[in-house]
Amino acid sequence: MRKIRIAQIGMNRYSHAPDVFHTLSIHPEQFEIAGYVLVEDERETCAAKIESFFKGYKELTLEEVLNDPTIEAVTVETDEIHLLKYAQMAADAGKHIHMEKPGSQDLPAFEKLIETMRKSGKVFHTGYMYRYHPLIKNAIERAKAGEFGTIYSVEAHMSRLDNKAAREWFGTFKGGMMFYLGCHLVDLVMQIQGTPKKIIPLNTVTGIDDIHTEDLGFAVMQYDNAVSVIRMGGTEVGGFDRRQIVICGSKGTLEIRPIEIFRFELPGRYMNSSKQTEWSLDENGKTVVTHTECEPFQRYEDVLFSFAAMVCGEKENPYTLDYELELFKTILTCCGM
Repeated sequence: MRKIRIAQIGMNRYSHAPDVFHTLSIHPEQFEIAGYVLVEDERETCAAKIESFFKGYKELTLEEVLNDPTIEAVTVETDEIHLLKYAQMAADAGKHIHMEKPGSQDLPAFEKLIETMRKSGKVFHTGYMYRYHPLIKNAIERAKAGEFGTIYSVEAHMSRLDNKAAREWFGTFKGGMMFYLGCHLVDLVMQIQGTPKKIIPLNTVTGIDDIHTEDLGFAVMQYDNAVSVIRMGGTEVGGFDRRQIVICGSKGTLEIRPIEIFRFELPGRYMNSSKQTEWSLDENGKTVVTHTECEPFQRYEDVLFSFAAMVCGEKENPYTLDYELELFKTILTCCGM
């Protein structure tokens, strides 16, 4: 696979921008980094991250990136509220785009971006990292193949313990935690079960630390003969270690928990692993329990290697533009919009 010449637009406060740029930087055999662009108020809000992650790389203007035909791809990693604005600029300039999830909450703007990408034929790739999680990816493939029988419930949980500043920032979005983290879980449920027939959003303000943003997210996703639930929070002690997904079917149950176990292998670079438990029935109807732990993996490598393969025409994006649009609409509904 040939090398991709790429630039990063933006540095976000609470999402994956530093990790995305770091992953690009440690793989010079695959990515030639042209430089980075700072937009909005990032020079002030992300000062420490800029020094840590962009040091040694060239700062470019937005116009330099958009008007340079040798820069064929960009990672758009601004704060969520600005994502669609800068992704649209990159789309208009004919760039391949990897965009932080899920986009700002402007549906007409998202629809315009999708149509621009459709007309250009360029790659539109979003930052849902659990799409590339080895155990989750395998579980979804098996569910689609019918190995668990009729799926009647998916339960997905993704929480952590955030500081006050981060939880105040959740107020940037309708739905708060549902928009910020819940988007990952909506994606997983939809991959398995499709678009729900009905959604009941139950996002809540805990009021802990006198912060009044929707820092506890919950939604019920109803299907024909099935009900799934997603839950996420920003005040949960031990929440990261309880991240999980449970797939319940007529032939068996599979639980991935914890979704991620951090393992620091090299200075400044962490690896993940994950554990899985499966309950299935043998030929006599007896329950059989199996346990699996996957090999360590780097969270963003497969994400960005897959993007590069799509840009090079060596891989087709399994997440179509129509799916991305339907997912975005479902996320907004889960947020109570």
